[in-house]
Amino acid sequence: QVQLAESGGGMVQPGDSLRLSCVASGGTFSSYTVAWFRQAPGEEREFVSAFRKGGYTYYADSLKGRFLISRDDAKNTVYLQMNNLEPDDTAVYYCAAGRPALSALRTANIYYYWGQGTQVTVSS
Repeated sequence: QVQLAESGGGMVQPGDSLRLSCVASGGTFSSYTVAWFRQAPGEEREFVSAFRKGGYTYYADSLKGRFLISRDDAKNTVYLQMNNLEPDDTAVYYCAAGRPALSALRTANIYYYWGQGTQVTVSS
């Protein structure tokens, strides 16, 4: 059973940066695809980014160039570097782990394990 814990959220101003961390315990983390999703109030959970075994990375089209996902298997940690944040980035950010097929990588309900989420608020 893999357990995930996110951290690094907070309240920032537009244009600022944040780095989220997702630490895993209880499993062979390196064998999973780890993804970030986010959910704003009243909205569905949406895909942000994923890191697949072999070093393959994926992003929501709207976020390419501003967000960067990375992974440190020695620390069982996946990071999401978020730059030039905008008010529309305000959401609870979740990390998730699973073994989705490539075609399902962006589908939330494919992932087995979820963290509790960390709030990111971007406001002036």
